[in-house]
Amino acid sequence: MNKTLVALIASAAVLGTAACSSTRTQRAPGEQIDDAVLLTSVKSALAADTSVSDAADINVDVNRGVVKLSGFVDSPQVKSTAGEVARNVDGVQSVQNDISVGESSTAGEVIDDSVLTGKVKTALIANSETKAHQINVETKDGVVQLSGFVDDAQAKSAATTVAKSVSGVKDVKNELSIKSY
Repeated sequence: MNKTLVALIASAAVLGTAACSSTRTQRAPGEQIDDAVLLTSVKSALAADTSVSDAADINVDVNRGVVKLSGFVDSPQVKSTAGEVARNVDGVQSVQNDISVGESSTAGEVIDDSVLTGKVKTALIANSETKAHQINVETKDGVVQLSGFVDDAQAKSAATTVAKSVSGVKDVKNELSIKSY
C-alpha cells in the first residue's frame, strides 16, 4: 500500500510539472507572467523618460525576455534613447529596436493612416493564416509597419501578403519576429 501511494504521488508530481512547463509552441504560466511584468516595466520606463517624447507611439512586445520596440518616432535620437531605456530595465534579455524614424504628420495624414491601419487589421483578422492578435500594425504616410512575435515564417510571410493587398498601402515594413521556443 505504501509503495502504491508513493508511486501515485510521484506520478502526480511528474504530471503536474509537465502541465506547468513550456512546450515548443507554448510558454509556461511563469514565463507569461514574467513577460507581462517586463512589458509593463518597459512601457513605464519609456513613459517616465522625458527624452523619449514619442513614448506613446512606441509599441512594446515581449517574448521570453526579448523586448521588441516598433512604431514611428520623429528622430534617430529618440529611437536610440528608447532602445537604451528598454535595455536598462531589469530582466530584459535583449532588445530588438525596430522603431522607424519619420517626420511629423498632418492631421489629415494621421486620419488617413488610421483608416489604413484599421483596414490592414481587418484583413489580418479575416485571413486564416495570420493570428491578428500577435501582430501590431502602425501606419505612417501610407507605409504599414508590422511588428510583434509570430509562430513561424509562414505567418510572417502571410502577414506581408495580406497587408500589401489592402488598397492604399504604399509599402509594408515587416518587422515581425518569429517566436523562439
